[in-house]
Parts: sequence; C-alpha cells; structure tokens
Amino acid sequence: MNNLRKPFRFNVGFIAHEEVGYSHDFEFDFERVALKEDLELRNLKGAANVGKTPQGLIVRGEFSAETAIVCSRCLTEFTQNLKWEFTELFAFDARSVSDSGLLLPEDAHLDVEELLREYALLEIPINPLCKPNCLGLCVECGQNLNEGDCGHRPPDPDSPFAKLKDLLK
Repeated sequence: MNNLRKPFRFNVGFIAHEEVGYSHDFEFDFERVALKEDLELRNLKGAANVGKTPQGLIVRGEFSAETAIVCSRCLTEFTQNLKWEFTELFAFDARSVSDSGLLLPEDAHLDVEELLREYALLEIPINPLCKPNCLGLCVECGQNLNEGDCGHRPPDPDSPFAKLKDLLK
C-alpha cells in the first residue's frame, strides 16, 4: 500500500539486491492528486517499471491523466488530456550518475512525484485551445465569440494593400 502522504514514494531496496535484469512494476491509480501547488491531475493512471542495471535502477514510466486549463483564445476552462512517459536512471554511486543527476537514496525509497510533475507539465500546450476552431474574444467588448456574435467587426487593416480589396467588389 502506498503512503497516503507521499503516494509516489516506494521501496526499491529488494530490486537493488536482485540480479542485473530483474524488474518490478509499481502501479498508480488516483482519482485526484495534486503535484505541488501548481498542478492538479484527475484520473491519473500509470505504472513505473523499475529494473536493475549495472549502473543503478532504471525507471520507465507511462502515465495518463486529465487537468483543467484555460483556453488561450476565449479564456474558458476546459479539460486537457495528458499522456507522457519517461526513462530515468537512479545511479548507485556518483560515478554512474546520468545528466539528470539522480542517485539512489540510502534508504532505497524512490519518490517519483517530481519526475511525474515535470513530465506532465511538458505535455501541457503553451497556447492551449478548448477546440481547434475557437473564435476567441471580441477585441472591442470581450464577448466570447464561441457563445454568440456581438455584432462588432474587426477594424479594417491598416495596410497599403487594403485599397485593393475595393477592386474585388
């Protein structure tokens, strides 16, 4: 059973004492979980496979979840589906440390919460859209154009080629 205060912390001491090539799966299934104060996930499901290598323990994770984010055009909140995976090495000693700088703790308990958070944040789009054809907000009155037309029209472009548009009439 996972620790309720640290749900992504688990004991891997038994894996460290096995033969090279041994691996074990750790399953995760949460209806709602907060990763630090900046990311709340719903329906988080996934697994972390921890395997022993000569250099350390390699953790391969595959996860999916949902999070609430705000559309960058119309400013309405919507649910974004996330799916991510990662592979990281927790080295046995400093000589084997990879670029990520992860070392196996002395108590042989791994806490992958920060890894989950970082990789999940990478899956959130920079400019999220509630739908591909989101119309956004009216620049004059702020009306959500997905909910209805406010009657305002965008100003004519201030371009030297704008006069050519009159020739099409």
